[in-house]
Amino acid sequence: MLGFLVAIVGLAVLFLAMGVRVVKQGYVYTIERLGKFTLAAEPGLHVIIPFIDRVGQKVNMMEQVLDIPGQEIITADNAMVGTDAVVFFQVLDAGKAAYEVSNLYNAIMALTTTNLRTVMGSMDLDETLSKRDEINARLLSVVDHATSPWGVKITRVEIKDIRPPMDISEAMARQMKAERLKRAEILEAEGDRASKILRAEGEKQSAILEAEGRKESAFRDAEAREREAEAEAKATQVVSDAIADSGSQALNYFVAQEYTKAVGKFATSPNAKTILFPVEATQLIGSLGGIGELVKDIAGDGPGGGTPPRSPQPPRSPSPAPRPQPRSATPSVPRSGGMGGQ
Repeated sequence: MLGFLVAIVGLAVLFLAMGVRVVKQGYVYTIERLGKFTLAAEPGLHVIIPFIDRVGQKVNMMEQVLDIPGQEIITADNAMVGTDAVVFFQVLDAGKAAYEVSNLYNAIMALTTTNLRTVMGSMDLDETLSKRDEINARLLSVVDHATSPWGVKITRVEIKDIRPPMDISEAMARQMKAERLKRAEILEAEGDRASKILRAEGEKQSAILEAEGRKESAFRDAEAREREAEAEAKATQVVSDAIADSGSQALNYFVAQEYTKAVGKFATSPNAKTILFPVEATQLIGSLGGIGELVKDIAGDGPGGGTPPRSPQPPRSPSPAPRPQPRSATPSVPRSGGMGGQ
């Protein structure tokens, strides 16, 4: 009797052990009762009926990466390119992923491969190389729509690499080099053009400013000559008035003044120590005498003079100068301006 009870207890413990299932985190177990899907067991402890319920498939609910192997694709312009891609997906419904499709991974791989050929085959080579984002977006839309009945969400499709043939790669490299050279020549020509334009503008502005400067200088020169002419006219008028008032004595004064200045210039010559004058000394003495008489007249007519003012006399013709007498030698004047020979 005791042995029978022990056997019953052992069978019960074994039965319970066979019915306990622990589901790991990130997985969902499908429970089949008599071959029919009845439950999707979430992570944790679950108890099933042994020999009636069983675990069908262990479905990975985490986001997964499926590598699409490389393949050769013919583009719309008949260029052969090699490409490969990766697909990121996540199972949202374990029951559909387990029972709506056989071998989920192979199905996603085949679906992505065929749509990759379709998308890239409808584009030119240049478009396949430059529009990867567009290819990824079109693939994602098509594959996600196709896998939605399987309880799968396609989160991302990425083209890893596109490999054009070697001859096409070399041609593209030459084309790129030619484009770069063309751009460089265009930029150089534009820079030369801009430099010439700026230089011409600078020369134009310089010419304008130079012309304005010449105009201003000519205006200033004309104004200076006008002022000089006015001063000369005024001085001439003053001299004329002085000659009209004082007669020949004022004229002798001005002549003697100019004569003295001319003699002084001879004395400042840097090329000779002794200067010979082709004039008579008596002429200079007579001029100096005229200056003395003019000074006396001015002193007598001034406010302190005793001689009363004389009425103006009509101008008299000057007496002829005495005829110079021949002399044995011409007087010489030293450089310092003194009279006579040394």
